[in-house]
Amino acid sequence: MRIVIAEDSVLLREGLNRLVADAGHDVVASVASGPELVEAIDRERPDVSIVDVRMPPTFRDEGLRAAIAARDRVPLTPILILSQYVEERYAGELLESGAAGVGYLLKDRVADVSEFMLALQQVASGGTVLDPEVVSQLVTRRRRDDRLADLTPREQEVLALIAEGQSNTAIADRLFIGEGTVEKHISNIFSKLALDDAVTQHRRVLAVLAYLRG
Repeated sequence: MRIVIAEDSVLLREGLNRLVADAGHDVVASVASGPELVEAIDRERPDVSIVDVRMPPTFRDEGLRAAIAARDRVPLTPILILSQYVEERYAGELLESGAAGVGYLLKDRVADVSEFMLALQQVASGGTVLDPEVVSQLVTRRRRDDRLADLTPREQEVLALIAEGQSNTAIADRLFIGEGTVEKHISNIFSKLALDDAVTQHRRVLAVLAYLRG
């Protein structure tokens, strides 16, 4: 994969460079600011970019806002946010820019290098990877949505696990129910959220977006 890394800390940036290179991938640009990230993505068209949230000059949300700007310039360019913080407002906006090829992981919760590289590949392939803690913080600040209010408590549990990126098998194991029951709950969720078979985008991703926005 061709990868852009945006991280203001020299030590972390070099560590990510080495990690990616050791995995056999190519770092095509390594930058330390939001504007540099946008320029690098526009110039290099990478397979995926690893982006920190807080970057110069104010160290608040420049990286995340730059990621959104980059996706405006290069639609659906894959972005994996890797940060110590959850920035609710712009995290939701990034997801709404097109959930395909988006990830948000917390640095302190990445415990395994192989899992991180797998998440990076999943985002590069157009998948969505969200740390459960990110989902939790976004959900606690969500507004009520009439469609979500129609979901049963069990359907809400299933949708929350979908938002964590869990498979049907994992959901069944977590809730101690059969996979057939999980599929039935998911079908009901899609129906109540008006996500019918004609929807061209991935219905699981759209359901998660409705959940996070709700």
